[in-house]
Amino acid sequence: MGFPGTWMTESESVVYRVVPKCACSTIGQIMFYSDHGKFFDGDIHDSKSGLHKWAQDESQALIEANVTAHQSYAFTCVRNPYTRILSSFFDKICGIQRNGRRYRGKLVPMLIQKYGIEVGSPEDEFDFDQIKSFRRFLLFARDTIRFRRPMDPDIHWSAMTGHISTFIVNGGTYDNIFWTEKFNDGMQSVLDQIEVPHEVKLDEIPRFNESEGHGPKRAHPVEEYFDDLSMHLVYEIYKRDFHLFKYDFEDPSNKMPVGEIDLEEVHAKLGD
Repeated sequence: MGFPGTWMTESESVVYRVVPKCACSTIGQIMFYSDHGKFFDGDIHDSKSGLHKWAQDESQALIEANVTAHQSYAFTCVRNPYTRILSSFFDKICGIQRNGRRYRGKLVPMLIQKYGIEVGSPEDEFDFDQIKSFRRFLLFARDTIRFRRPMDPDIHWSAMTGHISTFIVNGGTYDNIFWTEKFNDGMQSVLDQIEVPHEVKLDEIPRFNESEGHGPKRAHPVEEYFDDLSMHLVYEIYKRDFHLFKYDFEDPSNKMPVGEIDLEEVHAKLGD
């Protein structure tokens, strides 16, 4: 299976396991800058050179050799499950993607037909009931993850533990897992442990939120999207995410972690 979703700088200074909707665009650009002294011109997900990616055939042998020997510092980044699934809904379901189309072609029409979801229009982004539609999307997300129907789960709303575990199961070891909510502290803790060709000053790095502007803005606070049933569904989908990455399931309004991530626990529980 190898190391899907793994990126590595060309200098092999650092290895990163991508978790979608967890600051991956900014992290990728920081890695690119640390090698080349400039940012990639465009969405870093579109780069075909300047950064080793498992999706690029010519990078796979280099990544595999590095990761299995644990030659470089390896890290990933996580996010509160409540805000992550909300972000996925507004970006991927309600939004128009950078190619000018709806995400995954027929996905949104199918959701409208089978789940009664509304997504609004580019002309009036508040012309639909965001809360009702989001809760119906949650049912769909649960169906994809638990029953793999009407389709396999998408990487943007499948559990973070699923992404992170493949790295461990196939022979990788994380040196650091930090929170999106404490991004500067976490990213600095990575930079402090590695040597890079070009110095990165985090307070001068812009945020590369490539999904921003694709979809409507949230019209309500996070907690208003989650009633008791919605919270139950989120817990059913992301139970291990909450526990291993120390997020507060009881309070959707609290996006901050409530404890420290235990790397030994993560490797033990996700290494099966």
